[in-house]
Order: sequence, then structure tokens, then C-alpha cells
Amino acid sequence: MTRGEPLTPAQTPNGQAFPEVAAYSRFVQRLQRRYADWLPLLPPGEPTRQSLSEALTALVAKGLDTGAALRVLRQLTLERLAQLDTAQQAPLQTITQGMTWLAEICLDAATRQVQADLDAVHGAPLSASGQRSELWVVGMGKLGARELNVSSDIDLIYVYDEDGETAGNAEGRNKISAQEYFSRLVKRVYALIGDTTEHGFVFRVDLALRPNGNSGPSVVSLGALEEYFQVQGREWERFAWMKSRVVAPRSAVTNGSAHKLRGVVLPFVFRRYLDYNVFESLRVLHQQIRDHAAKRSAGHPERANDVKLSRGGIREIEFTVQLLQVVRGGQFPELRTRPTLDALQRVAKAGLMPQATADALSAAYVFLRQVEHRIQYLDDQQTHVLPTRDDDLAWIAQTMGHASTCSFLTALDAHREMVAQEFDTLLGGDRECKGCNGKNGTREAPELEGVLGVFKGAVRERLAQWPGNPRVQALRDDARGRLMRLLQRTAQWLDEGRVSEDAVLRMVDWLEPLLRRESYLALMLERPSVHERLLRLLGAARWPARYLLQHPGVIDELAGGSLFTTRFDAAEFEAELEARLAALKRTGEDDEESLLNLLRRAHHAEQFRTLARDAEGVLTVEEVADDLSSLADAVLRVTARWCWGRLKQKHRPEPAIAIIAYGKLGGKELGYGSDLDIVFVYDDEDERAQEIYAAFVRKLISWMTVKTGEGDLYEIDTALRPNGNAGLLVTRFEAFADYQQQRGSNTAWTWEHQAMTRARFVLGLPSLAPRFDAVRHAVISAQRDPISLKAEIVAMRDRVRQAHVVKADRFDVKHSPGGMVDVEFVVQCLVLLHTVRHPELADNVGNIALLIRAEVVGLLPMGVGQAAANAYREMRKVQHRARLNEDPTDVPLHTLTPEREAVLVLWRGVMGGPLL
Repeated sequence: MTRGEPLTPAQTPNGQAFPEVAAYSRFVQRLQRRYADWLPLLPPGEPTRQSLSEALTALVAKGLDTGAALRVLRQLTLERLAQLDTAQQAPLQTITQGMTWLAEICLDAATRQVQADLDAVHGAPLSASGQRSELWVVGMGKLGARELNVSSDIDLIYVYDEDGETAGNAEGRNKISAQEYFSRLVKRVYALIGDTTEHGFVFRVDLALRPNGNSGPSVVSLGALEEYFQVQGREWERFAWMKSRVVAPRSAVTNGSAHKLRGVVLPFVFRRYLDYNVFESLRVLHQQIRDHAAKRSAGHPERANDVKLSRGGIREIEFTVQLLQVVRGGQFPELRTRPTLDALQRVAKAGLMPQATADALSAAYVFLRQVEHRIQYLDDQQTHVLPTRDDDLAWIAQTMGHASTCSFLTALDAHREMVAQEFDTLLGGDRECKGCNGKNGTREAPELEGVLGVFKGAVRERLAQWPGNPRVQALRDDARGRLMRLLQRTAQWLDEGRVSEDAVLRMVDWLEPLLRRESYLALMLERPSVHERLLRLLGAARWPARYLLQHPGVIDELAGGSLFTTRFDAAEFEAELEARLAALKRTGEDDEESLLNLLRRAHHAEQFRTLARDAEGVLTVEEVADDLSSLADAVLRVTARWCWGRLKQKHRPEPAIAIIAYGKLGGKELGYGSDLDIVFVYDDEDERAQEIYAAFVRKLISWMTVKTGEGDLYEIDTALRPNGNAGLLVTRFEAFADYQQQRGSNTAWTWEHQAMTRARFVLGLPSLAPRFDAVRHAVISAQRDPISLKAEIVAMRDRVRQAHVVKADRFDVKHSPGGMVDVEFVVQCLVLLHTVRHPELADNVGNIALLIRAEVVGLLPMGVGQAAANAYREMRKVQHRARLNEDPTDVPLHTLTPEREAVLVLWRGVMGGPLL
């Protein structure tokens, strides 16, 4: 194929392109002419670590020194990759992985060669303990992510573990400091890899990402790096270090010493909180890149077609996914991954991006990277700009599978436009805030006194206290600017009637103690939808404001697009936690404190989602209780698995234990902040079983109840176990069954049988589930004397009443005569008396459903059960609203008269007498 000749897709009968297609590249032509005799030294097929190492060995055997062998190896590899890519349509990963392996092998060989040379003169560098100091060659960017392109430079940072000095030569002379030793090493490695010789270069090396950039030392100690991160590390450097990876020497990777570096890098890159402060820094960085690209293309319009740096280019895809990773990676470790394509799928799986968007960005990324490679195959130039020659463009189009240049350019434009739109959407910021920008579009933050003028009434009075507030005065200028713009937007919405005054007052109260945690200001400013949803939630009730003050990080859940269209999914919740645990294990961060905080953050986030749906009226009271109960079940399951896995005394892979839920959890009527009434039983013949399971239960209860920086999970009440608080913390199943079924001298009381009507198997040894169900059924279906049973239940009801005194002119929806407790006691009485003849009452389906079933089978007069069920439902709503708003659960006596009367009719009909 000659230059300028019209191109047509040339294909073999099996559909593969002819190898001559790759030979259009001027670079490939030069390689094939010069290295024709040496090209076979690279074993056939895709380059791998092994095949490249074999080729390097063969080149050295041909008499080439290390530097020359590395350079020739690069040329052989690029010729092979060009053939695979353009002629055989190899996947993108084949090309990028091949280049990455080439870089790792070359850096390893160069480092080992230089170390040997320096050791001969100065001896090995030693730490204070006498061990050899370790050097880590850290690959950044595409090298770190194993995404290297075919004409890429490599961004490197050199780090060593400890200061010290070398051992000296054989005579003990020529000792130098570790810093000097490694500085010389870096200089020589640079020459071996980066200098241009008759065989070209291996890789262009860029050290500009090191601490303090080009003005800093070429190599730093681990301690100096950690100090730099803590004192001087900038936001944009977090994006660079997110893709960092020790790439050489190979021994540092295989012996595990590189893990030391990870412990310093991870806390710098990933904050423990949701970090929206990075939005503005990324905006600035991206604007600088665009400005630089614009300057480069000034007077050279052809340079505007840069597939990497122009609008909608590769860099914007990388920034999009990296931003989501950095913001959330501290709390969601499963998002921590280096390769862009993998990261896109992970952010989609985490719900941070629609799957269709992730797929579209992935397709665009692959397309643009393949175009980038074809541009570089032409002349081995480090460029990302489309060529201007028609024949070059036609060759790129053909090798991309397009019949014409026009269709190729159309596809290219479509990908870039989609990328640009997604990027602009992500970094759009607070564009909804009218009047928030100053002259020429710059953001000018007014002083607080000026902002106060746009508020009225109680909000203005409350904000008038802020000018003298130390937290406000201590704000940095950029944070103060965010706060002022946030208040301006709030005032605008208040004036438009989109939010209420109560909501704004609660937001001010909520925000004031959090002002030093500037990320929350950034979050609300960057996400107007979060800001508005937060105000609506705060306006709905008082309790959400208190919950948000305890767990402020959960407000990020308001950003989810599907928040109000989905409900709690236990399987998904548990899978996400297991994925986070696996991610923590990979980085060695799976200590007990991290897992405790991981559980708490996940629990708080899910409870807050339910709270938000509740406040918006998306869920009924019953649905709220179902979801909160399902969440508690899931938390118990995960905590039990993790605790058993970390129990030192465990004697079997899975515990032969079960957790039985009572009360609100047993009846799936859990509320916000409810305790968990649970009992532990086991079925294990091991002689140590009692001791082991007692230790396990104590550990599990500790994990559930201990307060960490992220709060706690649940209070646990085990008083319903056999013999109450005087009994064993965990009971053999046979003993539990005997106690409940009145076998032996030590048996359950009637009130414990009442509790059994709402008990259910939550988790544990699968074979125990049907056995527990059989015990429960035997208990509640036993033959009983109606008179004595009712007398005991009435006596218990009286004791409960005496413990909850209510004013004469008030009606407490739970404890007053005709309240919810009466319904619950009546249902328990019906179940214990009549299940023997009506087995449909045995199901633990809740009070409302059981009242309807009792009426259907004739145990209640027609309409009585339905009326009481409706009354119970309404009282639950009143109780639920009162608790959300932190109000008392009593109302004026006349408020719920029909409902109270319906319950009293039920009580008298079943219990046989008035309830006074």
C-alpha cells in the first residue's frame, strides 16, 4: 500500500484483515526494515510477561548490553502490538497490558542492573536494623492502572523505605547515605530507560508528579512522603496517587514490602468521609488543561482534534470516574480500582451512575483509546491529535472498522459529545443559584451581613447570631464563599415557596455545628437536588434533623436518583457489605474497628433512605416497619458471619446456633431506634460448645452495641431468654424447647408464651429453623383454660397500665384503655386460646392480619375485628408521626374517639369485661 493510495477494507476469507494493513504505518515500516532478523525473537502471539522476558534474554544472548536490549525489545513489542491491533483487531486490553508488561520488565531489569553496579562501589543501603533498604519504583497514571498507550511516557515516583547509609565496598569505604545512593540510582535508571541512542529510547520518563514537582528531590523516603501528604499534599495529587502502584523492582512486589507504601497512600487519597471538596479543585485542574490545549491549538486549528485533551476526550472520561471514586472511595472501598473500564462498572454497580451511561462511557473510552493508538502507530510520536492527511485518516477509519472517513468522524463526534455532556453534568455545580455569580461569571462570595438582608422573620433572627459565631469566623475564604452561596440559594427557594421556614431553621441548626466539616457545604452546593431534598426532609419532622446531626454523612444518600422509586433490598445490602469487606482485605484494612464502622455507615445509610422515603410519603407505616425489620435482620446476619469469622475459639466453619427474634423485631413492626429483643440457642454436641457460643454471643452483642466514631447499631435485649436475665446468655435448643413446652420443673410463664406468639427464626443453622417453628407451634397451640389464661393476661395488662400513667384528659395511643397495647394483648389471647382449632392463627403475620383472620373464622363478631384493625392502623400512624416529630404519643381525649371505642368493643368481646 503506497501513500495516497485509496484504501478499501482488505480481508481474508475468514474475516481477518491482511497483515499488510499494519504496514501502512511509517513507524512499522521502519521497524520491519531495520529489525527484520530480530522480530522472530519475540515469541508468537500476544506479548506476555513471560514472552517479553524470554525475548529480553535472547537479545542479551545476541551480545546486546542491557540498555540496547531494552530498546530493541521495545521496537519488537510495538511492531507486534501494531499488527495485533490494526490487522487482527485485538481488544484494547491486549495492547495496554502488553505495553504495561514491557514497562515493568524494562524497569525491573534497569533497576536490578543499576543496583548491582552501585552495590559494587558503595555496598547495599542499610536501614537502622541492618536490613537492606527497599526501593519502590511507583508507576503513576496509565502505568499504575495497567493502561499504558503505545507511545506513552511513564510517570514515575521513586520512594525508599528508610534512611540510613550504605555498607561500603569490600574495604568498607565509599559509604554514602541512602538518599545519595538512591538519587544516583534514579539518575542511572533514567539514562538506561530514557536516553535516546541508535536504537531509540525505551520510555520517556516523567518525574514531575513527585513531591514538590520538578523542584523536589528525585527520590524520597517513606517518612518524607507521609509528611508531605499531611502538610502539603494538594487535591489534584490525590487523583494522581489513586492510580499509583509499585511496578519495580519485581522483588518488592513479590516479597510484600510494597504494602508499606499503600498504608501511607490510601489515607491521603481516600478520606473517611464523603469528600465533595474535590469538585472545585478538579474543575480548576480541568480548566487549566483546557486552557493549555487552547493555547497549543491557537493558530493551529488542526490541534483542536485532540482525542485525549479536547472537549469530550479521554481525560474527561478519566476525570468523571476518578471524581466519583475519590469522593466516595473512603467509605466505599469497593470503588477503589485503578483501571478506568473497571471503575466505570463499579460506580454503576454502586448506583452512582446509570448502567447505560457507564456502558456508553466505556464504549467511548475504548473507541478513543484505539484511535489514540492508531495516531501513534503512524510515526511513533507522543501525540493524541488526529492527522490532517486524508490517507492517514482513511487508514485510521479502515482499521477502526469504518468503510469511510466520514462515518468514522461521525462516530468519533458522537462519542465525544456524549462524554462532554456527562462530564459537564457531573461538574455543573451550583448553576441553579441565580445571582450567585459575580462579574464576568466569577464567583464572588458576599459577606454574611449582606446575605442576611434576603431573609425575613425567624430565619433572619437566627442567622443574625452567626457573624459572631467562632465556627463562622474560622471558615476559610473558599468555605465561606460556599456557605454564602448556599444561603443565597436557600433564600431564593424560600421566597419561591419551594421550602418552608421551619425547614430552613432546622437546616441552620443542623449546619452550625458542622461548619468545620466543609465537605457538607461542598456537597450541597455541588448537588442542588441534595440541598432541596434535605430541606424538605428537615421540614417534615424534627427527628430527621436529630438523626442527621448524629450521622451527617448520610445526606449523600439524597443524591441517589432511585431513592424514592426503590425499597430496601436485603440481598443487595449484604452483597455490598461483603464486597466492601473484600476490598478492605485486599488493602489490609480489614481490622475490627474498620469493620465496625463499615457496618454502622451502611446501617445508617439504609435507615436514612427509609426515613427519607417515609418523610416524603412514599412508604406506609407498615412498609416502614417491614423495611426497618428487614434491615435489622440483614445487619444481624452480616454481623454474625463476620464475628464468627474472627472468633479465636471457633471450632467449626459455621456456628450451630440460631437467633430468635421477639417483640417488634419478631412481629416485623420495628421502628426507628427500636431495641432488638433476641434469644440465642445452639445445637452442638462439642464439650466446649457452651463456652464457645457464649463468647460468640458476647462478641456479637458488643459489635452491635459498642459506640464508635460512627455511632452504634442497635441496643440488644436478651431478657426473654429462659429464666430471663438470671439465665444463660445462650441456651441449648433442647433446654429451650423443654422450658417453653412446660417439660420439667423449670418452665415458661404465660407472659413468655404471649411473647412466643410474635417470635420468629431470624438466622442460624438451617436445621434449627423447622425445629423452632415446631416448638413455637406446640406452645401457641397447646390446650389452655380460657378463664385462667384471660385472668393472667388481664393481670399483666394492669401491671403495664400502672407503669404508664396517662393524664385523665389525654389519650395515649399505646397505653391508654382502648389503645394499641389492648389490641396486642387481645390478639395474643386469641392466638393462645384458639390456634389449636384454627391453625391459621399460628402464622406470625402481624396484629392487623390476625384480627381479620379471627373475624373470618367466627371468633369475633362481624365487623369487630375489621374495626379494631382499622383503629390499630390509625393509632400506629399517629404514634409514628408523633415520634418522627418528637412529640408525645398522647392526644386530646376526644381526638380518636371512634378508634378507641372500636378497641374497647374488641377487648370486652374477647376478655369478657370492661377495661377501665
